[in-house]
Amino acid sequence: MNNLNRCILLLFGLSVLCSCAQKAVDYPKINGVSFVASPKEVQQVNILPLQAIHANYAAIMPFGFIKTLDHPEIVFNTERQWFGETNDGAKQYITKLHENNISVMLKPQIWIWRGEFTGNLKMKSEANWKLLEEAYRLFILDFARLAEETHVAMFCIGTELEQFIVHRPAYWTDLIAEIRSIYHGKLTYAANWDEYKRVPFWDQLDYIGVDAYFPISENQTPSLEEARIGWQPWLAELKEMAKAHNKKVVFAEYGYRSVDFAGKEPWKSDLDMSVVNQEAQSNLTRALFAEVWDQEWFAGGFIWKWFIDHKAVGGIEDSQFTPQNKPAEAVVRETYATSN
Repeated sequence: MNNLNRCILLLFGLSVLCSCAQKAVDYPKINGVSFVASPKEVQQVNILPLQAIHANYAAIMPFGFIKTLDHPEIVFNTERQWFGETNDGAKQYITKLHENNISVMLKPQIWIWRGEFTGNLKMKSEANWKLLEEAYRLFILDFARLAEETHVAMFCIGTELEQFIVHRPAYWTDLIAEIRSIYHGKLTYAANWDEYKRVPFWDQLDYIGVDAYFPISENQTPSLEEARIGWQPWLAELKEMAKAHNKKVVFAEYGYRSVDFAGKEPWKSDLDMSVVNQEAQSNLTRALFAEVWDQEWFAGGFIWKWFIDHKAVGGIEDSQFTPQNKPAEAVVRETYATSN
């Protein structure tokens, strides 16, 4: 073999090695938590439980508030809000997480009074649409600047805003371009599970973001096998979307309550659903990991939800979404430990 051929083979081998190494570095699974805002600053003691479950990402969620579904004003970053819901609070949380080598998705969210579904936010006049557009622009660009300043890995441009997007698609195209001019990391949008196929701007973003509350089982306590079967039609749809847009899917939110029938309508947070069922939450969570986490088109996700004061939340009598201090926490830890 002459020297030229040896050089070609050597360069080819190096390119393969570099390609493999680059893939391993660029695409670890996002083993994330939705880090709930608190009145307090985050301390190191609040980070230790994240490290214990091998989380490598956290979603930080500052809030803006709207009075009603047809009201255009967004109130945000005020002294009346909890510390973690504000710009300063989000910055402190991000800084502390980064000090512990935990990456961040900054995910500003809208809360409508009495917990009305944000997907139904819709104005009744052109004038109010214009007011809402400008209010949301000020809200989201304020946090886009924070995302750039703090070098977060990902920024979510909105959460479950279907009617806003359906009625004002041109606005969102322009808004994404303006966000790009400010923030230079990865972008996504958190579409509801029954919305994501209709979002018109995935090609402008880096990830297809889905709040993954897919109906999986109608049984009181779904078995692991049943829950895995329940994922099959949704897997096919998600794979097709990823392929169509050449983007990976990230679950901007995922998780189940520890209640009876937790897989039937997983988005429900109704207080009348109160019969605790830890087995249902564990089986459903384990099935999601088994069917989704190792898919090539899947980037990872953020479990809903994780509170700062770990010792004071969750537990075997708790019927809400958090896996903290429940059997489901061990399920999360097991998967995150092996996919980090």
